[in-house]
Amino acid sequence: MTIAQIEPTTVLGDLKAAKPDRVTIVLLSGDLDKAMAAFIIATGAAAMGMQVTVFFTFWGLNTIRKKGARSSASDWLRRMFGLLNKGGADTLPLSRFHFWGVGTRMMQVVMKQHRMPGVPELMETALELGVRFIACTTTIGLMGITKDTLIDGIDQFAGVTTYLAEAKQGSVNLFI
Repeated sequence: MTIAQIEPTTVLGDLKAAKPDRVTIVLLSGDLDKAMAAFIIATGAAAMGMQVTVFFTFWGLNTIRKKGARSSASDWLRRMFGLLNKGGADTLPLSRFHFWGVGTRMMQVVMKQHRMPGVPELMETALELGVRFIACTTTIGLMGITKDTLIDGIDQFAGVTTYLAEAKQGSVNLFI
């Protein structure tokens, strides 16, 4: 049998039988536009009835930090990370054209004009739709972030093995 003779629905049907409708998103970035993309995909998938998990690591943890939360790390280097990464979903910079906040503010104005929800609203919708939020314990330790500086709604604190187990079970895995 050649590839041309294989029915596409057969291949897709076999894939669908093999993998459940699950989406895993790794949010590595702390940029406004990238976080928006992650949550638009997460809420869209959850609205379609898919099980969705967002795994926050490195700068992506800033998205789920409480606004203005300070690091209580004991060493100065990790305290500096906490100072430089103020955190809060509504304070994320654009990945490009940030221009000391001017570009980010312009984007927020355009979003408001077009009734586009911001990252905090998208996160709230995601939680209401049952999207699971997992914070990476390894990165929390490295960056001097403590659990009490993160928002409510974090389902789990876990490492890479939990992420890999989630990704292995899913049909869609995204790294943003």
